[in-house]
Amino acid sequence: MRGQRSATLDDVARAAGVSRATASRVVTGQGPASARARDRVATAVAELGYVPDAAARALASRSGTRLAIAVIGHTAAVLDDPYVGRVLTTAAHIAAEREVGVSLHWVPLSAPHTLAELAGGRGLGGLVVVNPTRPALETVPRALRGRVAAIGVGTRDVPSFDVDNRTGTDGVVRHLVNTGRRRIAMVTGPSWLPCGDRAVEAYRRVMQDCGGETRVVPGDFTAARGAAAAVEIMTCWPDTDAVFALSDLTALGVLDGLHALGVKVPSDVAVAGFDDIAFACLSRPALTTSTHPVEEIAAAAARAVLDHNGSGPVTFFPSKLVVRDSA
Repeated sequence: MRGQRSATLDDVARAAGVSRATASRVVTGQGPASARARDRVATAVAELGYVPDAAARALASRSGTRLAIAVIGHTAAVLDDPYVGRVLTTAAHIAAEREVGVSLHWVPLSAPHTLAELAGGRGLGGLVVVNPTRPALETVPRALRGRVAAIGVGTRDVPSFDVDNRTGTDGVVRHLVNTGRRRIAMVTGPSWLPCGDRAVEAYRRVMQDCGGETRVVPGDFTAARGAAAAVEIMTCWPDTDAVFALSDLTALGVLDGLHALGVKVPSDVAVAGFDDIAFACLSRPALTTSTHPVEEIAAAAARAVLDHNGSGPVTFFPSKLVVRDSA
């Protein structure tokens, strides 16, 4: 193992035949452990050459080192979004490898200075901002540079990691066009979330290229909004033959809304989404969509913060078209 990589606390726990928590208590000297467990952990530490890193030592000494996940949104309900859960779980795994804790925080959209207060908090090892806005990112203290990353848009001083929704949207909408659809409506994400602008621009460009008109209605990444948007679209543009939603949850809502109106999918109106969530293939009809590698993005952002190895101002992850029955 020494010739391959540095031993981790998990390696020590496995070698000693104890839980990770027990190994941590022995190594840090914090908390109870039996004499037998202490002997076994000490032996494993010596055999593996395990050395706690600086972050682990800071955590053990209670000076505090943690990775904070800050999520911007109108209300704290944004923390219940499955997308946030995927980011948090992935970040927690990356942090655990470095023996760093993780905390989750809501940053009110109306109070971007809250991000600065969080960034200046004691014991903060790094910060990943989800649903970032530029006004909020501009409040991040200069002292935190190199230890902050954004999932979405970034700034000159804050590197960003995000899905390439411009190319992904282009692929979905061109697929709709290539299957004979020309009267295509789009349900966007929240207007305050700037990373969605790239997708809207891509949609408009494809519609311009094919000679079609743009039909854009606002969305908020929820199924409820998708159902309402379906009614709005068919009321305003009854000849619509396709709907593209910038989230699968919204697209599933569109399917529900069209069904309630008696509109058949895909024979009357094709429907496509974006994200390729687990439920996308389970809907009836199964949802055509484009992939969103959330776990890869979150892992890259967490590593950049904790390892101080940001590769550049913007890192885009590819999105791939997944064709199913709905379009």
